[in-house]
Amino acid sequence: MTAITAHTATETTATVRPGKIRNRVLWTLQIVLGLFFIIASGGPKLLIPRTLMENNTTAFSIPLALLIFIGLAEVAGGIGLMVPRLTAAAAIGLAIVTFLAAGFNAFLAGTPELAPFPLVLTAIFAWIAYERRASLTTLRALINR
Repeated sequence: MTAITAHTATETTATVRPGKIRNRVLWTLQIVLGLFFIIASGGPKLLIPRTLMENNTTAFSIPLALLIFIGLAEVAGGIGLMVPRLTAAAAIGLAIVTFLAAGFNAFLAGTPELAPFPLVLTAIFAWIAYERRASLTTLRALINR
């Protein structure tokens, strides 16, 4: 009987452990990517959009208003990644933005070599959205109040 109890305790610890590790990995990714999108990606699009447009190395440029809109979406998504109730929605939004960025690089800007990085981010955001899908239910309930 003692052996069965010890075995069950080990199984319980083993099944709880991956969840904790996965949660820590998710939060680490959410914080790092959130800060990246606030500081390095969306922030410059909001603070120095004209400089970014002047230094554009591609032949295809986007309108200033669209650049600012993308910056707002990236900053909002970065903040949303770090707010527990908004993580899934923010991850879905950023997955869409990064997927469109990959398509832009591959087909419109003529720089297909830049497309893999946004596609990897798209996959990461899709995984975050899937793992944090419970926050969508919480958000829906909060909105329906």
